[in-house]
Amino acid sequence: MSFRIEEIPAARLVPGLALGVSVAALAAAYGSQYWGGLAPCVLCLYQRAAYGAVIVCAVGALACAFADKGKAARVLTGLCALGFLTGAGIAFYHVGVEQQWWTGTEACVGAATGSAQTIEELRAQLMTAPVVRCDQVAWSLFGISMAGYNVIVSLALAAATFIGMRLMREEEEIS
Repeated sequence: MSFRIEEIPAARLVPGLALGVSVAALAAAYGSQYWGGLAPCVLCLYQRAAYGAVIVCAVGALACAFADKGKAARVLTGLCALGFLTGAGIAFYHVGVEQQWWTGTEACVGAATGSAQTIEELRAQLMTAPVVRCDQVAWSLFGISMAGYNVIVSLALAAATFIGMRLMREEEEIS
């Protein structure tokens, strides 16, 4: 028995690919953290959350596709595309913080130590400061940080998922 990708219905293929890519992205992120020694900052964790949301929606879309609930599968696949867009937005914000185009949030870059009025306030600020700052590039390749690559990949995934939704609709109209 041979396997051909064009034989898989789009209602199963598109969310399946979104699921697989999201799992792979999270595996790469956790791999770089635990085996590569690159601790994530707050914005990195938010980007991971976007992939986690896509995983949940993709599993739901697959379940609907296998239950022949095409419209629900399309809606959940659309949420996957929006999840990828959200991740791209967070990653773009992260790139801006890294490049000092704008300042990050207090949770991202820590409070200014000059704002402390007492030793206790200074100690509290230092103890709550993020371990990994969002405004420092931990790793880059060809001058592009991990957040920069995530912008590119997430936008491509969002576009591919939206195109896949159109294919799902067209396939459903034919049958």
